[in-house]
Amino acid sequence: MKKLKDYVTTIPNFPKEGIMFRDVTSVIEDKDGLKLAIDSITQKLEGTDFDIVMAPESRGFIFGMPVAYNLGKGFVPVRKKGKLPRETISEDYALEYGTATLEIHKDSLKPGDKVVIIDDLIATGGTLEAIIRLARRSGAEVVKVVSLIELVDFNVRERISDVEIESVIKYEGE
Repeated sequence: MKKLKDYVTTIPNFPKEGIMFRDVTSVIEDKDGLKLAIDSITQKLEGTDFDIVMAPESRGFIFGMPVAYNLGKGFVPVRKKGKLPRETISEDYALEYGTATLEIHKDSLKPGDKVVIIDDLIATGGTLEAIIRLARRSGAEVVKVVSLIELVDFNVRERISDVEIESVIKYEGE
């Protein structure tokens, strides 16, 4: 039986020289890889008390939605600016060259909601910080973050130390 890491395709020097790109599309293209990914993320949530799954577009949706469905939880999509039809709240975050903005509907979360954030990959944590700020501004509590892949060398756990972070696959120094 293949391990989940065996389904991830690594593409050297993409999108630029020196980057080792971890492609999750090879995971979801395979029925066994997809099942293993969703089941592995779900297992990381065993014993966690929460109400809502939040996930950023686009690959976070792929993993967050089926986990929310399987566990009978609501799902809050975190979108890029201008993609949501109702009134929103937004958070800017830093990119390598500039900034970007994430939004959720203003009424998606209620004070006291317990939130889990699910994404495909965590590196520097900039996107994750913006999502945490959105949840907290709504009065919700972020109780856990689960990612399919974590690039350990970026030290996200030092940057975000007040929320439990779990990853299914960790790449360190590779």
